[in-house]
Order: sequence, then C-alpha cells, then structure tokens
Amino acid sequence: MLPEIDEETLNKILPDILKDVSVWRKSMIHYIKEENPEVNTAIIEIANKTQLDPKALATGAYMTYCLLADSAKKQDDLINFEE
Repeated sequence: MLPEIDEETLNKILPDILKDVSVWRKSMIHYIKEENPEVNTAIIEIANKTQLDPKALATGAYMTYCLLADSAKKQDDLINFEE
C-alpha cells in the first residue's frame, strides 16, 4: 500500500522543485539512476516514447517519486517509534 502524502510533505518537497525546475530535474535523474535505476529507465523511456513533453513528464514522475519516498520514510519512522 502506498503511503499517504500529507500537506507537510508536499510543502517540504515543492519549494525545492520550484526553485529551479530544470536543475532539480537533472539532479533527480542522477539521484534515481543511483537509487533505483529501473524506475529511472522507465521514466526516461516513457518520456521519450510519447508525444507528451518529456521534461514535464519526467518532472512529474520524479516529483511523485520524492513525495512517495518521503512519505514512506515518515510512515516507517512513525511505526518504528511506536514499537
């Protein structure tokens, strides 16, 4: 099950992205290439094989990855704290 993305997480992630979308997207390409290469490959393939704007598609996918990863960490921290 996917973790819930709360407003706090959204408000934490979005300002980083919006500071400079192009730089953030490029840094995410390198980060996810190391962290989860299969996800990175899938994002790049979909971006290149559709008629959608590849940069916008990749930005949305990377943003979602960050939101889910941060929310999952937050959820794990909460579960481990309660144990």
